[in-house]
Amino acid sequence: MKEPSRRSVDSAAQQMIARAAEDQVDLVWDRYEAMQPQCGFGQLGICCRICHMGPCRVDPFGDGPQEGVCGADANAIAARNLVRMIAAGAAAHSDHGRDVALALLEAARNPDSGYKIRDPQKLAVIAQEYGLDTEGKSVPEIAEAVAQQALAEFGQQEGELKFALRAPASRVKVWRERGLMPRGIDREIVELMHQTAMGVDADYRNIIKQGMRAALADGWGGSMIATDLQDVLFGSPQPIRAKTNLGVLKEDHVNIVVHGHEPVLSEMIVEAARDSELLARARELGADGINLAGQCCTGNELLMRKGIPSAGTFLHQELAIMTGAVDAMVVDVQCVMPRLAELTQRFHTQLLTTSRKAKIPHVQHLEFREGQALTTAKEIVSVGVENFANRNGQRVQIPAEQMDLIAGFTAEYVNTLLGGRFRPSYRPLNDAIMTGRIRGVAGVVGCENPQVPQGSGHIAMSKELIKNDVLVVVTGCSALADARAGLLCPEAALEWAGEGLKEVCEAIGMPPVLHVGSCVDNSRILIACTNMVTEGGLGEDISDLPVAGAAPEWMSEKAITIGYYVVASGIYTVFGTPHNVLGAPDLHKLVVDELEEMVGARFDFEPDPIKAAHMMIAHMDKKRAALGLDEMMYEQAAPVATS
Repeated sequence: MKEPSRRSVDSAAQQMIARAAEDQVDLVWDRYEAMQPQCGFGQLGICCRICHMGPCRVDPFGDGPQEGVCGADANAIAARNLVRMIAAGAAAHSDHGRDVALALLEAARNPDSGYKIRDPQKLAVIAQEYGLDTEGKSVPEIAEAVAQQALAEFGQQEGELKFALRAPASRVKVWRERGLMPRGIDREIVELMHQTAMGVDADYRNIIKQGMRAALADGWGGSMIATDLQDVLFGSPQPIRAKTNLGVLKEDHVNIVVHGHEPVLSEMIVEAARDSELLARARELGADGINLAGQCCTGNELLMRKGIPSAGTFLHQELAIMTGAVDAMVVDVQCVMPRLAELTQRFHTQLLTTSRKAKIPHVQHLEFREGQALTTAKEIVSVGVENFANRNGQRVQIPAEQMDLIAGFTAEYVNTLLGGRFRPSYRPLNDAIMTGRIRGVAGVVGCENPQVPQGSGHIAMSKELIKNDVLVVVTGCSALADARAGLLCPEAALEWAGEGLKEVCEAIGMPPVLHVGSCVDNSRILIACTNMVTEGGLGEDISDLPVAGAAPEWMSEKAITIGYYVVASGIYTVFGTPHNVLGAPDLHKLVVDELEEMVGARFDFEPDPIKAAHMMIAHMDKKRAALGLDEMMYEQAAPVATS
């Protein structure tokens, strides 16, 4: 595994991995190797640390203990471990939504905060959905009311989440009948943690049921609130050209990398990087300007709204520092490696934490507050500018690799993309599926994991899907992995797409793989599926659609949460490596088989991305047959009108 090509398929990453080996700098891959062999009990999900009578381990071979000290069996132990991952993932993404709602409240109340309402039209739509009276009220007044209503949904104790009612009526009916309809975002997470405490629930089916309820509270609650209110605050994305990979860093500029997941600060950093005084100071110190680049999902947020280039994904964070050209790395929350603190000391890079929730020992902390957003942002940019003078030019090694991409597709924009400005509609998409030009739609999402060569699963799966006329939508690290491979350019359809999908892409001028945002923006995929059902012709529920989801390189608790709200919404989903349930046979059967009877969808696990892609294709073909579309293939379709 020490060969760079076995660690990443990205040539820019390979250069930095080789440099780290020469400099004797250990990276995430080295730390992964040092952990081998990893705990087999933990991988199977049958190690319990919930109380201090343990840790208890159940023997998967049947010769040793079959239950913990309290009497919990393998199914109960694995189910509790699994749903606690759901709880943590739901808390992380939903807390993101809460922070965005607080930023919207600040924008409404404080005109000097630096925030502006950039999509008042979407604000009005959300206000109407919440049933708010907007007659005669100003935009700030409406924004304040919407923010308060959104915040109330976190602490709501009864009733139903408002955005969950966006789902097709048939799906809402399933949730109500199965007891899965989320009541309040925080309530479902707290109840799940209580339910899995020592001495409470030992029924793995009941535990998974509440796990799905908490996941739905995130997908159709906290994450959806984050997505929608970010659009209100920062503007709804439109397709925009940008670049990605380590080559976007500039040797003659101050390089500031923003990394994490929440755009409430990074949007202000964009403004601060354009400040005339800071630009003048950068030139005084010998720089040609200030170059801002993103990483991970903070990078995705800036990419799809501002066209700010992305310097990479989760596994690039150490590699960006290895270039020797990053003057400041600014982190907020989630997917930030604590090891950055030690690595930045080997170079001149100034690491800055900004959230009270996410501090790192011995790292400079400039705490972000919504009411002082622009002021804080200028302080941060100033740190990077001043640190440019400390850069050692002889240690700078920036890979040349960078790739063009188009980002910023949303569920709303699909109307215009396919139907045109004067006839916005999902009808062209549904028709393309019904006539067989597009076989189905796949959401390929999720993290990167050093267990597999970086990006290999995402890229191989997406290529295989589009080759078989499957339109692919991507978010998060998956989106940027595909972008580095050139799949987010319209020209990619000519090289890799099947004939039917290629014809649609050529007619519209779109890539065969659509970037729809950051991790929280998986909620956009849920809305797109709902719109497909509403448009008609593809069934009555999301579970009827020829669609599938996948997370080929997952590693985060958030990925588990996303997987469970996607499956609970009726979408068949394949994970590259199993959830930690293989030591619990009854629980494993529930997840990969019996969930389909409960919610109309289930999981599969397959590490080979090509095999996984064909499992998704087989599922789409099964759904097409159920809809009577199995005979409608591309060869039978009439030519697409391009005028």
